[in-house]
Amino acid sequence: MARTGRPLWLTEPTRFAALRQARAQIALGLLALLLVACLSALVTAGPPPVSKDPAKRADDKADILLYESIIAGLRNNGDYYTVTATALRRGDYPLRPFVTFRLPTLAVIQAAIPPIGSVILLYTLAAGVLLAWTIRLRLAFARAPPLAIALVLLIGGMAAFVQVELVNFHEVWAGLLIALSLALRRDDRWAHAVAFALMAMLIRETAALYILTMAGLALIEGRRREAISWGAALAVMVPVIAAHAWAVARVVDSADPVSPGWAGLLGFGFFVKTMSISTALAIAPAWLSALLVGLALFGWSAWPGSLARRALATFAAYAVLLSLFGRIDTFYWGLMIAPTFLIGLAFVPDGLNDLIGQALGGRRITVTRGVR
Repeated sequence: MARTGRPLWLTEPTRFAALRQARAQIALGLLALLLVACLSALVTAGPPPVSKDPAKRADDKADILLYESIIAGLRNNGDYYTVTATALRRGDYPLRPFVTFRLPTLAVIQAAIPPIGSVILLYTLAAGVLLAWTIRLRLAFARAPPLAIALVLLIGGMAAFVQVELVNFHEVWAGLLIALSLALRRDDRWAHAVAFALMAMLIRETAALYILTMAGLALIEGRRREAISWGAALAVMVPVIAAHAWAVARVVDSADPVSPGWAGLLGFGFFVKTMSISTALAIAPAWLSALLVGLALFGWSAWPGSLARRALATFAAYAVLLSLFGRIDTFYWGLMIAPTFLIGLAFVPDGLNDLIGQALGGRRITVTRGVR
């Protein structure tokens, strides 16, 4: 006779609670393979550590200084594209193709307000992300202590997002906006989620991958109206990108350097390393950090419901992006998904409990409803 076990932390069983014994055993094997694959980060090339030599700190902060100089030029009534081209040439950055220029959205806004205004807006956005995820997560956990752990993990994922020196970094803003969009999206309400995702894409065009993922899942699930909404957000970007490319072409000439390309092919280990250094996992030993990245992915796969499904699909999409197209100097792409990534660790106890229990044939539970 099958017997029902209670969840450890969650209010309902995980996806793995309904697996048959054979499939649960296969899933355990896949988890083991995932953790082994994560350890490949130990032999994968990554960005050099921040130098402790004051003479080399300028190199570590080159991108930060670049964005600061562009904003300063705009405050002096400069044209964005002319100012940016000058700054890129001065810093020996590539100017071709046009995607080497960031979209002007963030720089124009920050140039129009005092520097402290940018910091206040960033902290307000971070607080909004924390509040939105607190509301979503409090229904998932049966008791306050596990919820507190999940929120600490959220804060750990946002560690880089409240650093004042990164306030001009486009991925910081886009990553928080994606996190907010994901928290606000529900099966019966998605307009606000689409709006914040569009904001993220207008700041950093690589947020389009998140929107594509959301549109794809909506189509797969038969949610045509929602899919159309996400598609409309993508459509908005077509003239924006066209105008951006035209404006860049006006200030770039054939003598300007070309980007080395984005076919880095650094593999899954680079994604793992990127997530390690983009979150609070950076303080852990490399081997432990790598394993925790794998367990976070496992945890997200365990939590039932459309929210977890969309989060996991988004992480998978950016994992592919980083594995195939990332370069050592584009590790900051991981910031696009870092804020919510570590929350998955809070679902691991229940996920392992259900998966091991099913693999041993000890109990069987039917999952009837997921968190929406």
